[in-house]
Amino acid sequence: MKQWYEKLFENYGETYDKEMFTQGTIGECDFIEKEQNFDKSLKILDVGCGTGRHSIELSKRGYHVTGIDLSKSQLEKAKEKAKANNLEIEFLKCDARNLPFDNQFDSAIMLCEGGFPLMETDEMNYEILKSVSKSLKHSAKFIFTTLNGLFPLYHSINDFHAKSSYVGVHSRSETFDLLTFRDYNTTSFTDDEGNYHQIECNERYYVPSEITWMLQSLGFKKIEFFGAKIGAYSREDKLTTEDYEMLVIAEKY
Repeated sequence: MKQWYEKLFENYGETYDKEMFTQGTIGECDFIEKEQNFDKSLKILDVGCGTGRHSIELSKRGYHVTGIDLSKSQLEKAKEKAKANNLEIEFLKCDARNLPFDNQFDSAIMLCEGGFPLMETDEMNYEILKSVSKSLKHSAKFIFTTLNGLFPLYHSINDFHAKSSYVGVHSRSETFDLLTFRDYNTTSFTDDEGNYHQIECNERYYVPSEITWMLQSLGFKKIEFFGAKIGAYSREDKLTTEDYEMLVIAEKY
């Protein structure tokens, strides 16, 4: 039986690229470049790459990027876009919990909820972090975004979605469980062929202390948290309860 995230991204590549949350690629890659000290010799792993927007932009700038995703249709779209830009990028269909790499990459990115924190259990989400850690070399940097657990303690998730403009996907929160920090929601979307779908989803929101102990247990140090504003990542943007997403930057021992 397919999970909700598999159903959502099964035939959604064209529409996905039009969504407001995918429009910040240039600014986000500017930030990534700065964090990498503009070192184009670094090998970057893009986890949950989707249609390849970050992989392609970074590759255009001269970086060696490998993109992985669970969705065949998203990867096909990524390959089409790379070919149209005359770029040679390795896009692989992989489960982020079981990556086929060992100590191979100088850096990893996992943006716009690239797998984490969409899994059904906390253990599965942890396996993604563990698998990324295994893929990284010592002294590697890991940059990712995830849902900020501080936000729903002070704000309505539905109010946030109501203020956001979406093209093909719309979510309505049914229950936010304070014991598990999981939001159970109904998501409706129109796929690339114009078919309407409605699915039951649940996503895990994390607080910084949880992320910290998970990453520390996997050999990361200097774990930092910032607000994650679309297209405008910044170290000046300290994480607050107003941020729907958090940006995490960690360095491996």
